[in-house]
Amino acid sequence: MEFERDKSFLSGRFKSIGFAVKGAIKLITTEHSVMTQSGIGVLMVIAGFYFHISHEEWLIQTLAIGLVLGIEGLNTAVEKVADFIHPEFHERIGFIKDIAAGAVFFCGINCNCNWLYYLYS
Repeated sequence: MEFERDKSFLSGRFKSIGFAVKGAIKLITTEHSVMTQSGIGVLMVIAGFYFHISHEEWLIQTLAIGLVLGIEGLNTAVEKVADFIHPEFHERIGFIKDIAAGAVFFCGINCNCNWLYYLYS
């Protein structure tokens, strides 16, 4: 299959958006970690409505949810590439996957600590 570059700027952007939406749907429907993070994001949105957070707090909350889901998507991509390159267990591949998972952990902990600070201040 030959890759053919789209010569039109506008149709190329629409194709890119289509690929991005397709990838997001694949992430949400196939990856348990993204399903979990999405569920937590929905709970945080419900909590935002319950606590009547301000416009600025909504900005920060949606940024945090998007950041966690984005990092989770990158972690999934790293894991899939690593599994493709070396399907059986390998110590170095495990190390790489652990580091990618650690990035998601840092991001999630940071977002949760900010919520706890907000609730108890």
